[in-house]
Amino acid sequence: MKFSATPQEQLEIVATGAADIVSRDELLKKFEKSYTTGKPLIVKFGADPSAPDIHLGHTVVIQKLRQFQMLGHQVVFLIGDFTGRIGDPTGKKKTRPALCEEEIMANAETYKTQIGKILDLDKIQIVFNSDWLGNMTFADVLKLCGQYTVARMLERDDFSNRFKNQIPISVVEFMYPLMQGYDSVALKSDVELGGVDQTFNLLVGRELQRSYGQAPQVTLTMPILEGLDGKEKMSKSLGNYVGINEDPGQIYGKLMSIPDELMMKYYELLTSLDLAELKAIRDRILQEPKAIKMRLARQITAQYHGEEAGAVAEAEFEKMFGKTGDGLPDEIEELELPVPTGGLPLMRLLTLGGLAESGGEARRLLQQGGIKIDQEKVTDGQKMFTAGSSFIVQAGKRKFKKLTLRPE
Repeated sequence: MKFSATPQEQLEIVATGAADIVSRDELLKKFEKSYTTGKPLIVKFGADPSAPDIHLGHTVVIQKLRQFQMLGHQVVFLIGDFTGRIGDPTGKKKTRPALCEEEIMANAETYKTQIGKILDLDKIQIVFNSDWLGNMTFADVLKLCGQYTVARMLERDDFSNRFKNQIPISVVEFMYPLMQGYDSVALKSDVELGGVDQTFNLLVGRELQRSYGQAPQVTLTMPILEGLDGKEKMSKSLGNYVGINEDPGQIYGKLMSIPDELMMKYYELLTSLDLAELKAIRDRILQEPKAIKMRLARQITAQYHGEEAGAVAEAEFEKMFGKTGDGLPDEIEELELPVPTGGLPLMRLLTLGGLAESGGEARRLLQQGGIKIDQEKVTDGQKMFTAGSSFIVQAGKRKFKKLTLRPE
């Protein structure tokens, strides 16, 4: 195979946005050997199928995989169906419940559909680690365990803290880094990618490859992406996330709310722009922050829903929030709700109408002034509404519903 980019150019591309590479010199040598022989590198990424709904924070590493794929290397997307039965204890304060095989496989199928929005599925190898871990004999397991010590395992912060605080750690959890590392042995991977929270596990893979007589893989870790608040890690539980399966208007609107200082990081980690384009954006970002943010929101929206959807989402956002906007989208979902004779409080209407996922979220929105009825702010969650009324409810900046109340 003939590569279009030189080894040094490849290194510059994949190093952009990376938190750490162990080591850059080794990676350059691997690129040079690959360039000379025409043999693509085997680039591994392991995904835990326990949480199939992908948000932009999850895509940081997948975007880096795409760069390796575009450079002509062999991406191996490993679905940890075997390790998923244990659960990665990284960052966890207690043992995580194991998943059953049916849950794992259902989640894996959902995962494959979503990564297809970023990677070319025809050019990647999708594997399941049960293919080799499930066939190991007890002697094989003992040999694997003999490659690492308990003292080395306790160097991991999460294990160390749990041990000091007398929080149980199962022996099975010690097996997780060994199994992830053995995946690298089974695949003979040249490079493994992961988030910075996976650093320990990835380095275990390097050591195990040495133990099994292989050249150690290079580890490339990516930073954790801050969410919409610009402070905490992007997380569904914190409500500061952007899901790639959300509708285009939601994605666009959420991205327009990020702090300006996050824009460059989002460009580097979430888009496929080349180095020259990133430099041009960096040069313009202080002079034209709104235009740069609009381009970011449109580009990421288009990435998951198509160019037309990105343009429509932008036009809709400008209509609502631009200087001449009326604050209402062109299309608002209508919903008819039955109410008892005495009526229903606003708190209940918000959850019944799908404007808040729970009473806790409804309460938070009300306290923060995030609820409007016919464009007037309302903070009283006990305000009663009776049958025969119809009104537009806005929850946060982007959720709208027209509710019509009828007798129960």
